[in-house]
Amino acid sequence: MKKSSNIILIMSDDLGYEALGCNGGTSYKTPVLDNLAESGARFDSAHVQPLCTPTRIQLMTGKYNFRNYIGFGLMDPNEVTFGHIFKNQGYKTCIAGKWQLYSYAPLDESPELRNKGQKIEDAGFDEYSVWHAHHTEDKGSRYKDPVIYQNGNYLNNTENKYGDDIFCDYILDFAERNKSEPFFAYFPMALTHRPFEPTPDSPEWEEFESYTNSENSRKGRTFNTVEGWDDNPKFYKDMVEYHDKIIGRLIDGLEEMGLREDTLVIYVGDNGSPIEVCSIMHNHDEVCGGKGLTKDRGTHVPLICNQPGKIDRSVIYDLVDSTDFLPTILEAAGISAPKDYVMDGRSFYPQLLGENGTPRDWIFFHFDPLSPRSIISGSPAASKPLIRFVREKRWKLYDDGRLYDLKEDPDEDIPLLSSSDSDNDNSKNIRTKLEKVLETMQ
Repeated sequence: MKKSSNIILIMSDDLGYEALGCNGGTSYKTPVLDNLAESGARFDSAHVQPLCTPTRIQLMTGKYNFRNYIGFGLMDPNEVTFGHIFKNQGYKTCIAGKWQLYSYAPLDESPELRNKGQKIEDAGFDEYSVWHAHHTEDKGSRYKDPVIYQNGNYLNNTENKYGDDIFCDYILDFAERNKSEPFFAYFPMALTHRPFEPTPDSPEWEEFESYTNSENSRKGRTFNTVEGWDDNPKFYKDMVEYHDKIIGRLIDGLEEMGLREDTLVIYVGDNGSPIEVCSIMHNHDEVCGGKGLTKDRGTHVPLICNQPGKIDRSVIYDLVDSTDFLPTILEAAGISAPKDYVMDGRSFYPQLLGENGTPRDWIFFHFDPLSPRSIISGSPAASKPLIRFVREKRWKLYDDGRLYDLKEDPDEDIPLLSSSDSDNDNSKNIRTKLEKVLETMQ
């Protein structure tokens, strides 16, 4: 088979735009990602859904959530993912990292969600090494002594090991074994999601290791009850920096295998940073995490694309959302989606090559955090609000009529209502334009 570009898609968990040095962040050291941005394409206006599952579903399918979202921590078992598409086109496919798309809720909380979702075995990947493959109560630790399900079996040798190290090693091994064929690897990292706890590079790691191996700990679960370590946000810094280090190890491994120029590496966040964490940008601007919020600090994420010899250094200001990744990687690979496959996304691959492309005028959000009412109407999740909005770079309109000028009001404190629009007011024209977009999203 003719050699095509390999693709590795990396997604961090709970890390917003403000966390990276290349975006102006000064709270954490992220030299690897900063270098990838410096030598590749950095996006300034990439937005995703405010929580992990909604973003992941859009990322993997190229569809807005109103088409295929069946609940938090669940993927429609009949959905075709990028794993299926790449595999069917002759690519070797692999996922290593967080799955969490099958049977999310504990039985005693939401029995109607039991055995729902898509199993990792059915998601289109030739190989997998994942955390939280099955039922929620069995998921165990994602970090220290992780519980990892790999190609049909749980690993029994993870004591004193760290989850994302294992996932990185697996992708490198997969790449080494398949370097003569085109491959697609998806790395949905466990980091930097809570629990906030020491990493192997933390000064507290040795004591943490001793404690979690004591008679007070249980295999497969991490207990952070040592004084000062109980899910403490102070460890977020260590987690951000260790996640950067792991990405560096992945890049170095590709270099050693001679695969860097043959591999498109895409890095993106899945939603804003944790609300417990506040970070500094440019040494004076404090940005507090917005995970779960539909404000910019909940949706604005880092996006970096790098491939030596193909992607030149650039900063791209075009709007991007999480439905855009599937058409982008398909175009990069030179393959097509199945016949009649619906995709709402728009490829940004031409922009990576220095071309104008067809950038978006707007991005749309259908954010139903826990479950669509039509599918699980009896669930407690049904009480959570469905939020729909459309935005340009400056203006943002919710379907309840609230309009915000994000340049003047980035925290969305003062809504502009239709009752205050006037014939000569720019807000009236903007509102009319964005209302027409909302009307098409059915």
